[in-house]
Amino acid sequence: MGEAPHPVRPKASYRAPTLWRRMKRSWQVRIGGGILGLLIVVALLAPVIAVHDPNRPNIPERMSRPSWGHPFGTDNLGRDIFSRVVFGSRISLRIGFISVGIASAGGITLGLLAGYYSRLDNPIMRTMDILLAFPGLLLAIAILGALGPSLTNAMIAVGIAATPSFVRITRSSVFRVRSQEYVEASRAIGAVDRRIVLRHVLPNISPEVIVTTTLSMATAILAASVLSFLGLGAQPPTPEWGAMVFVAKDFLSLAPHIALFPILAIFVTVLGFNFLGDGLRDALDPRLYR
Repeated sequence: MGEAPHPVRPKASYRAPTLWRRMKRSWQVRIGGGILGLLIVVALLAPVIAVHDPNRPNIPERMSRPSWGHPFGTDNLGRDIFSRVVFGSRISLRIGFISVGIASAGGITLGLLAGYYSRLDNPIMRTMDILLAFPGLLLAIAILGALGPSLTNAMIAVGIAATPSFVRITRSSVFRVRSQEYVEASRAIGAVDRRIVLRHVLPNISPEVIVTTTLSMATAILAASVLSFLGLGAQPPTPEWGAMVFVAKDFLSLAPHIALFPILAIFVTVLGFNFLGDGLRDALDPRLYR
């Protein structure tokens, strides 16, 4: 008897060149990708771009208005706000990648288990329901109350708070894929579960995971900024955007520019990730391009 035919995985609904053309046509991807690219360049070249030491005080020039020497002005200690915003981009990117890395690693794993193994679905999802009973920010604050305020703990708290969304998205996507013919064929010829999940299930739910990851980056950066503003995240003198706004709140009437530029940095960064996520969602959805 000949060997059983190896199940043929379905051809993707789109090819790489076609996907690339879709992404190039999307104004959301172009704007979001441009903002993200600029943010990465600024973060990598921060020591070159920054014109001053971000943590060096200069009392005689405290709360100076924007000028040629200080493009964004100075804060209450005379520190250059432009330099602090530039170095803050490094921290914000690190917050986004680490927080979403924690959420995606745990959430995708639990979602795959819940979606593929029916006996694990109920305990995993009931646990996620308990976490979802708390608003994400309040859950992060509660975790920080147990761990203590710091930037590292803030990233952990934001990552844990974002995990349930990854679990739910992954689980629903696995439900859609696990009954497909190619999965049934792999199971019929004796393929082990790990091979089926890694070779057939996970690649076919990757579009949903990619979009969720991109959009979660914006949420994580915004949540960490809020935690720092509340004094639970980055601690002074760390040039984190939310911590900078926290310091600036006491000087809004005297020098509103101290808060203005960190807020604009948060706004533009979150907007960029949201644009990129929305554009990727459209580009990765083959139903829109039939």
